[in-house]
Order: sequence, then C-alpha cells, then structure tokens
Amino acid sequence: MSAYRGRFAPSPTGPLHFGSLVSALASWLDARAHDGTWLVRVEDIDGPRTVPGAAEDILATLERFGFHADEPPVWQSQRIGLYREALDALIASHHVYPCGCTRKEIADSQLHAHRRNTTLIYPGTCRDGLHGKTARAWRLRVPDDSPAASADNPALIRFNDRWQGPQHQDLANEVGDFVLLRADGQWAYQLAVVVDDAAQGITHIVRGADLLDSTARQIWLQRCLKVSTPSYLHVPVVTNADGEKLSKQTGAQALDASRPLESLLAAAKHLGLELREPAPASLDAFQADAIDAWKRRLTHLPA
Repeated sequence: MSAYRGRFAPSPTGPLHFGSLVSALASWLDARAHDGTWLVRVEDIDGPRTVPGAAEDILATLERFGFHADEPPVWQSQRIGLYREALDALIASHHVYPCGCTRKEIADSQLHAHRRNTTLIYPGTCRDGLHGKTARAWRLRVPDDSPAASADNPALIRFNDRWQGPQHQDLANEVGDFVLLRADGQWAYQLAVVVDDAAQGITHIVRGADLLDSTARQIWLQRCLKVSTPSYLHVPVVTNADGEKLSKQTGAQALDASRPLESLLAAAKHLGLELREPAPASLDAFQADAIDAWKRRLTHLPA
C-alpha cells in the first residue's frame, strides 16, 4: 500500500467554484496516480468568514463530481485543542512571543511597506517585550538574516515545488515574525494547516499557486514543531477577465452540480492535461483518462 496521503482543504466561505474545482481535481488526481489516500478537510477556522451550510454544500458538490474521500472529512473548528497544544509547545520552546502591535502601527513603521501577497513585513517591535502595550496576538520568530553566504542563511527557506520548480524565500527580509493566534482570537491559517497536516500524516500537498507564498512560513513552522515537511505542488490559479484570481471575492460563480463532466473537462484543460479523443462521456471514463493524463503530465514537470 502506498504511503502517499494527500488532501483537499476548502474554506466554507461559499459554494465551490471553478478555481476550487481545479485544485480539488489536481489533488485527487495526484493521490490516485500514486495509489494513495485522498482526504477532505473543511478549513472553517476563520469563524467570521464561514458561511452556514457552505461546508455541507461543498461536500455534496464534491460527491456529485465524483470525488469520494477515503476517510471521513474533518472540520478545523473541531480541532481547536490541537492548535492550543501546538502554541503551548512553541511558547515552552521560546519560538513565539506576545505582540501588541496593530496593523496600522506596523505599516507606519515602514517608509515603504514592502508587500508580498498583501503581507506586511513585521519589524520585530515586540520581539524583546511589549514595552507597555497590551498583548493582542502571538507571533512566531523567524531566523535572523545572516550576513554569510545565502546558502548558510537560516532565514532563507528553500524547497522544490513539483510544478513550479525550485523556490526560496527569505523570511527575515520578506515576511518577518508572523502571527499564529490573531488579535481577534482566531487561529491563523499558517498554524492550523501545519498542525492538521502533521496530525493527519499528510505527505503530499497539491493546491493553488496563490498559496505558494505561504509555503516557506509553513516549512519553518514545521521545523519549529519538529514535524515532517510534505512534498509540495502548486498548480496555476484560475483568473477572471481582469487577471484577478478567481474567488468568491472576485465574483466566482458556484459550480453547476447538474453538469459535472463539462466543468471537469474545463478543469483538466486548465491543468494542461491531454485527454484522449473523443472526450470521455461519463465520470468514470473521465477519471480513468484524467489519471493517465496526469501521470503523463508529471513526467514533464520539475523533478
């Protein structure tokens, strides 16, 4: 039996749309191509953005499109204790510290706020104490930048993405210490996803390239928690007519669950899969053809 364990982790902020379908298809195909296990995790950790009933609708849509998880789905909102345990361990190992800064204060501290994926670099104001401020959040320390050669720089996180190729990010200069528990009491995505992937034994992560920027932070957190680092593959995101990532915020429409094959064929095309002619006429035929096409596609991707 394959040791491969992958997952699709939608956020229930609305119904499943085409951009999410592409990620779901890619993760499912990669698991099936490796004779692995495919899981579904509902990432409903951000309470204010969670839409009632959306999780159930997403799960029903996945079933309608032929994506059957190998284990029962899990909900992040039911795993709060795991996140608290992880934060407590990081506090004990001095990897985190309380922060009293507001977003405005962080922005004002930088003459030219460098942004990467809308993330402000944290200047380390509270690293050595709150200085009279009230604690609002908990931040993870990133390594200090090293004046030595880049290969010896502990802040420089390198990894090889199975689709995008070699990647690197300097956490000290491009991100700064980042939040794990937010000022509003919500657990940050970075902590929840790392804890859940470790707890579920995830070995391979396949997701959209919009999350590529988060990967270095997650790898650093994995090292701090002393858990294994999965293999990563980030597929190209779907964009709208204005070149924006297709999302609920940019007007993405819900999938038509009554016509799954049409959307799946479009998703396969977006992933560059070369399906046989004529096009498959059933979900079973599509799945068999798409798995073979995914295997062929992988031979042309970075090793």
